[in-house]
Amino acid sequence: MDKKVIEIKNLTKRFGNFTAVDNISFDVSKGEIFGFLGANGAGKTTAMRMLCGLSKPTSGQGFVAGFDITRQSENVKKHIGYMSQKFSLYEDLKVWENIRLFAGIYRVKNSEIATKTKIVLEKIGLFGERNTLVKEIPLGWKQKLAFSVAVFHNPSIVFLDEPTGGVDPITRRQFWELIYESAAEGITVFVTTHYMDEAEYCNRLSIMVDGKIEALDTPKNLKHQFNAQNMDEVFQKMARKVVRIEN
Repeated sequence: MDKKVIEIKNLTKRFGNFTAVDNISFDVSKGEIFGFLGANGAGKTTAMRMLCGLSKPTSGQGFVAGFDITRQSENVKKHIGYMSQKFSLYEDLKVWENIRLFAGIYRVKNSEIATKTKIVLEKIGLFGERNTLVKEIPLGWKQKLAFSVAVFHNPSIVFLDEPTGGVDPITRRQFWELIYESAAEGITVFVTTHYMDEAEYCNRLSIMVDGKIEALDTPKNLKHQFNAQNMDEVFQKMARKVVRIEN
């Protein structure tokens, strides 16, 4: 039986009279690449913040890496990695200094950091730039570095929030090769994206509309269900159901 590393049941988040996340339920297996899709204002970011232990749900249950997101949020944070569209890097620090900083935050043993840093930088082709300030390296390299930092401590799950915004398709494909490698090593990947070609790379997808999950299946099954040639067509058909407008 697949080991479930994310288990969500009837999760809800309200802000006053506004229900941002409305009674969602799903689970994600170890090593799965799970796409979390939805238009702006659908509730994706709010849901992800709850899963990361950064926001408490109004009601419902959630377990991430075996920990209760309401009562054990600090344990959740220790067992996940996170990368946002802003790359989660410090621009005025050198490449190696960013890795050292986050390794410390993630409580990687000091005796392991130097050796592992060398391996990671050689893997992504940045060893020669280890003393370069992050602000001086190209955007695509920043993304690869940020992802490598997010999984440096070998977390159970890595959350990627719009990780490939603003770069060319070739660089995005290279980034996804890193995702595949991590998933093959047993790290679960939970990713939001606006690029529907990237949605095709996921094992399964959920699509949120107005705070609810309106579809959840493999890309192949969703295309069949919606009689669509690609995920972009599926997403456009789902987007027509949107009622509320983002403020």
